[in-house]
Amino acid sequence: MKCYCVVNFREPLQEMDQPTPTPQGTQVLLKVRAAGVCHSDIHLWEGGYDLGQGRTLSLKDRGVSLPLTMGHETVGAVVAAGPDAQGLATDRNYLVYPWIGCGKCASCAAGMENHCTAPACLGVHRAGGYADHIVVPHPRYLIDIGGLDPAQIAPYACSGLTTYSALKKIGAEVYREHPVVIFGAGGLGLMSLTLIKALGGAGAIVVDIDPAKRQAALDAGALAALDAGALAAIDGAAPDAAQQIVKAAGGKPVQAAIDLVGAPATTSLAFDFLTKGGKLIIVGLFGGGSTWPIALIPMKALSIIGSYVGNLAELKELMELVRAGKVPPMPVHRHALAEADSVLASLREGKVVGRAVLTVD
Repeated sequence: MKCYCVVNFREPLQEMDQPTPTPQGTQVLLKVRAAGVCHSDIHLWEGGYDLGQGRTLSLKDRGVSLPLTMGHETVGAVVAAGPDAQGLATDRNYLVYPWIGCGKCASCAAGMENHCTAPACLGVHRAGGYADHIVVPHPRYLIDIGGLDPAQIAPYACSGLTTYSALKKIGAEVYREHPVVIFGAGGLGLMSLTLIKALGGAGAIVVDIDPAKRQAALDAGALAALDAGALAAIDGAAPDAAQQIVKAAGGKPVQAAIDLVGAPATTSLAFDFLTKGGKLIIVGLFGGGSTWPIALIPMKALSIIGSYVGNLAELKELMELVRAGKVPPMPVHRHALAEADSVLASLREGKVVGRAVLTVD
């Protein structure tokens, strides 16, 4: 089979030919139909995460080995299955849940495989969807998408699931009554807007530095799209930045924010504008170190919550909304599998509006 792999960190992806696997036991072999290119793939390509103060989390030291076939947003059609894999049809397309755990720990037993400390995630620890075939370890990780468009559905495995899980952590009692502030109007930001609408939310104020992405956010229904540069949210917040965001929220206290960037400046600004009892959900992995005044965390009764993708049950809930037609489609740009490296480069350069998806004929 053909795949596009990270052979050395920070170097172009390389096309490789590998034997097409024969599924064993409960394994399922799928012909890839679509594979989303996600911002998390950039961190995988770089080989680590910035922890601030000169520290880096090395993926090599965390069990990620090369060559690596990335791609954790995958839709495929079943072509073969091991003798213990049951209940699948070869003429159907399936969305793959990639956040697979060890299957033995307390987190896995509780249905929270995304919290497993010994993960085996597809596209991270195991070969993913930047290929013409992918092996999934068990049928339970496959969700039938019926006649839905594979390229439109693939991003739900990460960007959709991640934002859906973040909104659940905020809680319907908050996002249905109060606008949410969203840092970042890339693929996850636009997905957040569509899900807030689908869930009957009060809307969102989006903050981004890119005018094209701010316009895309407005087109997707954002209540306002603020310029991060004007707020000086990259190089240190302007004195009235928090007031500008509160004003955009109608002058009412801001109860919740989703930070899809995850940088010191964005988390610091969110800390400033959130009201007492507010929630900050941090999703982005830009990195760095926080500078929060610790005494103000209990004084403001803030909840600062890290949110890592989502669990299988949440993905199934999300797909029920999608099948019911409640989630508006978001902009998807289709590219041939052979363009994997150039698409990843465009994403690194901030040139992708919406989601980029690799498709396989």
